Amino acid sequence: MGLFEVTGGKKLRGEITPQGAKNEALQVISAVLLTDEKITIHNIPDITDVNLQIELLESLGVKIEKVHPNTIIFQADNISTDHLSSPAFRDKTGRLRGSVMLAGPMLGRFKKAYVPKPGGDKIGRRRLDTHIIGFKKLGARFDYDTDESFFHLHTSQLKGNTLLLDEPSVTGTANLIMAAVLAEGTTTIYNAACEPYIQQLCKMLNSMGAKISGIYSNLITIDGVNQLHGTTHTILPDMIEVGSFIGLAAMTQSDIIIKNAGIEHLGIIPERFQQLGIKMNFSGDDIHIPEQELYEIETFLDSSMLTISDHPWPGLTPDLLSILLVVATQAKGSLLIHQKMFESRLFFVDKVIEMGARIVLCDPHRAVVVGLERKYPLRGISMSSPDIRAGVALLIAALSAQGKSVIQNIEQIDRGYQNIDERLRSLGAEIVRK
Repeated sequence: MGLFEVTGGKKLRGEITPQGAKNEALQVISAVLLTDEKITIHNIPDITDVNLQIELLESLGVKIEKVHPNTIIFQADNISTDHLSSPAFRDKTGRLRGSVMLAGPMLGRFKKAYVPKPGGDKIGRRRLDTHIIGFKKLGARFDYDTDESFFHLHTSQLKGNTLLLDEPSVTGTANLIMAAVLAEGTTTIYNAACEPYIQQLCKMLNSMGAKISGIYSNLITIDGVNQLHGTTHTILPDMIEVGSFIGLAAMTQSDIIIKNAGIEHLGIIPERFQQLGIKMNFSGDDIHIPEQELYEIETFLDSSMLTISDHPWPGLTPDLLSILLVVATQAKGSLLIHQKMFESRLFFVDKVIEMGARIVLCDPHRAVVVGLERKYPLRGISMSSPDIRAGVALLIAALSAQGKSVIQNIEQIDRGYQNIDERLRSLGAEIVRK
C-alpha cells in the first residue's frame, strides 16, 4: 500500500485544470454496451475506478482503442454474456460501486445482468433497492445468490412503465434510463436525479438515437427505440475536483487559477465556499482564488450558526462536505456540517482533531467546526485515507499544516483523483509518493 509524505505550511501558486468527471465517466462508459457501433468518449479521467470499469467492459468483449491518454473508442459488437456469471467478473465487480451501472444497459440490450453487492468507499450503507425495484417494474425478474451476494436479473423484454423512485439516486436513475431506452413503450421516471452527470448521459443517449425528454428536471420521459447507434461524447470537468481546489487554495493561503472549470455546471458549489468567506473571481470558464489571509464564515440572517448540508441536485453534493469541513477549521466563525446521506462519512474528523482542529462530532451525521482563525495552525501527523473524499480532505489539511504528515492508504485517493501528487507539485506543494 502506498503513502504520501507531505510537508505542509507552504503557499501554492499557479494554474490547475480539473480532470473529467469521475461520476459521469462511470455512467457514459457503461452506456457503450447499448449499441454495436463505435462510441468515442473524450476527457476520460485516468483514475482507478474508471480504469477498472473499462477493464470490466473489456472482459465482456468490448473493443477498447485508446487514441489519446484521455480519449477512447469503444465498440461492443461481440459481447460474451456468459462471462457475467464467471468468478473473475464477480471478483472485479465486487470491488467497484460503479459496476452496478452495467446492469441497465445489459438488461436493455442482452436481457440479462448480474448485480454485485456494492463495493467502493466504506462510507455507510449503500442499498440497491432503487435499482432492483425499478428493473422489476420494467419487467425484469431476479434471483439472489446468498453465497455470492449477487442479483441475477433476466427478462424476455423490458416494457415501459411509470416509476416513482423512493429516493433520487444518481446511479439508480442512470441505470433505469439505460435500461428503458431499449424497452417497449414509454417509461416515466419521477423523483429522478437530475445532476449534470444524468443530464450528460441523457444527451449522449439522445445523440445515439434515444428519445429522452425532461433531462433537466426530476421527471424524465423515455420513449423506447429498437436500437441505438454510435456517437462522440465529451465528459464535463469534475465538479468535485473544482471544489477540492477551491478549498485547497483557501486553506493554504494560495493564489490558484482553476482552468476550464465548467462553471455553468457547478450549481451551488461556488456559493457554498463563498459562505465560508472565500473570495473568488470568474473569468470566462476559469476561477481565480486569490491569496487570502483570513476568511470569515457567514451566519444566517437571524445571526444563528451557518449550517451546510448535502441535498440532491441542485443542492450541494455530499462529496464536498468533507472538504468544506476541513476548510472551516482555519476560518473565523463556526459551522455546522450535516451529512444526511451516509452515516460513516464524518468519522475521519478524529484525525483532523488530532491535527489541532476544534471539531465536535455530535453524531454520525453532524459535526460542529469552531474556526481557529489561523491563530493555531494544524500540525502534521500520520493518518490513513478512509475513502476518496475524506482522503483528499486530509491531504488538504496536511498541505496547510506545520511539519510533516504521512497519509497511508492513498489507493483510495487514486480511485478518484488523477495524478494528484504530480499536479499539486506543479503548484509548489511538497508531496512525495512512496
